[in-house]
Amino acid sequence: MQGSESGDANVPSLEGAIRNPNNPNHFMVIRPIRRAVSVHVGDTLIAQTHDALRVLEMGKSLYDPAIYIPASDIIPSLEPVDKSTHCPLKGDASYVSFNGNEIAWTYDRPLEGSRQLAGHFAFWPDKVRITEGD
Repeated sequence: MQGSESGDANVPSLEGAIRNPNNPNHFMVIRPIRRAVSVHVGDTLIAQTHDALRVLEMGKSLYDPAIYIPASDIIPSLEPVDKSTHCPLKGDASYVSFNGNEIAWTYDRPLEGSRQLAGHFAFWPDKVRITEGD
């Protein structure tokens, strides 16, 4: 196991972590998923990709990992929802729905450190089924 920035050999490395400049304890790591990812709403396949990203984020607590899917790999049209939020790491999020149910969010203009999330959507895990692998 690699050591962390503090040199503790029992802590995994956070190389490439994106940190909140106002709170060093708020950070995230973005990693590619090196296998197929599919997203279903019920029995309907709404996305399938080999180019997903996994975001691991630590803020007030360790958040559940979020999987971001390229917009080009989303099958149906998603409808905008009149809602936005702000993340000091990622920027301003906008939300979308499928069949009238909010299911995902995106960062249309992410902050500089998070620009690889541009053009990707993350889905609420309790509203979709995400599977990894073929």
